[in-house]
Amino acid sequence: MLPDLPELGTLDHKQFATLVGVVPYNRNSGQHRGRRIVWGRRYRFRSSLYIGALEASRWNPLIRDFCQRLLARVKPKEPAITECMPKLLTILNSIVRTGRRWDATIATS
Repeated sequence: MLPDLPELGTLDHKQFATLVGVVPYNRNSGQHRGRRIVWGRRYRFRSSLYIGALEASRWNPLIRDFCQRLLARVKPKEPAITECMPKLLTILNSIVRTGRRWDATIATS
């Protein structure tokens, strides 16, 4: 991942999510209200991040709880995982920026 994202740890979470391309863009035009999609930017990293978010939704307690809340709101599974991607990016960015290891007990308190 690091060769694809040399900016990891240098930007804030909103700038970084936009850079990777996980911020949903709306497809509206006039009276038409289209679907929200993520596209463009660094697609190779985004596809790897989707797999990471899928696994994190199973094993990371913070992301698993977030995903379960989305699914409880009758959200389809794929968009719920896609919404977990920015949260996972924020965790990755903070780990690289601070140099500390991930600790779920600190993150949930």
